[in-house]
Amino acid sequence: MVCEVVSMLEYEIEKAIVRYRESYEFRPFREGVSLEDVRRAIEHTNLKPFATPDDIIKLCQEAKDNRLYGVCVNPCYVSIAKRELSETDVRVVTVVGFPLGANESRTKAQEATFAVESGADEIDMVLNIGMLKAREWEFVYEDIRSVVEAARGKTVKVILETCYLDLEEKIAACVISKLAGAHYVKTSTGFGPKGATPEDVHLLKWIVGEEMKVKAAGGIRTYEDAVKMMMYGADKIGTSSGHRIVMEGEEKHGG
Repeated sequence: MVCEVVSMLEYEIEKAIVRYRESYEFRPFREGVSLEDVRRAIEHTNLKPFATPDDIIKLCQEAKDNRLYGVCVNPCYVSIAKRELSETDVRVVTVVGFPLGANESRTKAQEATFAVESGADEIDMVLNIGMLKAREWEFVYEDIRSVVEAARGKTVKVILETCYLDLEEKIAACVISKLAGAHYVKTSTGFGPKGATPEDVHLLKWIVGEEMKVKAAGGIRTYEDAVKMMMYGADKIGTSSGHRIVMEGEEKHGG
């Protein structure tokens, strides 16, 4: 069984690499991104280690005021965010294995279980970057799969931390995430030396296609940044500047 999984992963990764070499083109996936599109893509984020309960309450209020898609908070604040957003459609997102991805898989799975019990609607997990770079495909697959299963049907996004990966590793991470049952791939934690780029967002979307979605995160601070990421394939935007981005968009579009 182990050999079958490894063979499947190796085959699908190599197939994706060959397809990339033969037909990849860097060009926008869409035009005409509207302010409403941006609003409904933003996951307003505060994952700072020194964030206080009051900071999370403020984050939730800004998400409500600006009609954003969701908030992304550390696990200890899921219950606060859920309470503050209880009469809205704003989603509560939290993180697992954050920010290094180096926890044991069973620890990540338990984190996901606790997050769901606390009220999380979506989970952003960090894959094991070192094991990916070591080409331990089955380990990475099972690591992601353990969180997907523990999430009990909730949306799972896999953070790749693209700044540490070469081209083939990015492709492999996308393929493995897809096969493991995740719903999104996400560029970055925001804690690495570099965040999202249009090039990485585009590559991720090109590899996963329409069957998965892409979340761009890390360094997205302006309305122009958000629009560009969405043009190049981002379905969701993770940013601590959600309020500012919407204000810039309202100024640009006259409210």
